[in-house]
Amino acid sequence: MQKAVVITSDSQLSTLISSNKTVVIDFHAQWCGPCKVVAPVYEKLSTALTSPGNIVFTKCDVDACQDVARKYNITAMPTFIIFKGGKEVRRIEDANVPDLALAVQSLVAEYKNYGGASSSASGSGSGAAPATGWWGAPPAKGYADISEEIEKVSLDIMNASTDAGTARTLFEESEPGKDPKARDWVESDTDEQLMIFVPFRSILKIHSIHLTSLPPSGDDNEEEVGRPRRLKLYANRPTIVGFEEAEGIVPTQEVEIAPESWSNTGTVVINTRFVKFQSIFSLIIFVEEGEDGCEKTRIDRIRVVGEAGEKRDLGKLEKIKDGHE
Repeated sequence: MQKAVVITSDSQLSTLISSNKTVVIDFHAQWCGPCKVVAPVYEKLSTALTSPGNIVFTKCDVDACQDVARKYNITAMPTFIIFKGGKEVRRIEDANVPDLALAVQSLVAEYKNYGGASSSASGSGSGAAPATGWWGAPPAKGYADISEEIEKVSLDIMNASTDAGTARTLFEESEPGKDPKARDWVESDTDEQLMIFVPFRSILKIHSIHLTSLPPSGDDNEEEVGRPRRLKLYANRPTIVGFEEAEGIVPTQEVEIAPESWSNTGTVVINTRFVKFQSIFSLIIFVEEGEDGCEKTRIDRIRVVGEAGEKRDLGKLEKIKDGHE
């Protein structure tokens, strides 16, 4: 576990960028209030995720290293820049903690092997268990894969093409994309929208949702199949809802996925507004829009990360009270 490297010169930073696969830079100033707010979060990310040769975190004081700040055109603070393979791939300005954490977590997946390996999640009272099967991104520290709590016989999906997989396909443990002929993914049918109903056997706390999407590229992308861009999450609905009905329901959370948020494994980590996802017995994932230019959307895998609580009686599903969402 290592803390962020303090940058003292341009040559030092250049060496780090050239000798590591990924370098994250925190441009900050001592007098900057937002910089002080985000600093503890950045240090935690650095301590937990630094992997020499793979991912290195650095801190650069713009007053102490004015030449470095000018070189990288720093105009707002804090500014976080992510270099991959020696090239800038992401720039996040201001104290945008969710964007920073999401970007870093997505990058981590590129350098670790999750295929069949155990990845421990620790934390008091979390009931954390090893992650099983293939993972496109690591589960958050202190939380576990709770996908096994899904009541798969009651899974439901709307507007899915019959030429691809079923709702159950989304929760398989195998790595997607290994056998194109298997068509082990879900694809929308008449347009880009998908509605996925996920009921659980237990009352859950959902920390994050991992989506993996591997649309075809180049000449194979004849129907302009793309990744989801805008999602709406609905908690604790008794059944799946229609697309028109969904328009009249206030979502528990809305999600906008930036193109650069997808990792090399084709995975994006969606962190929930945790306070709203504390006592969850069902989840609806509504893919409202796909990425620009796509006529259909595709999802290969979904993983649910969080904590499992008491088992619920599926035969006594109570009616949701107004405002319970």
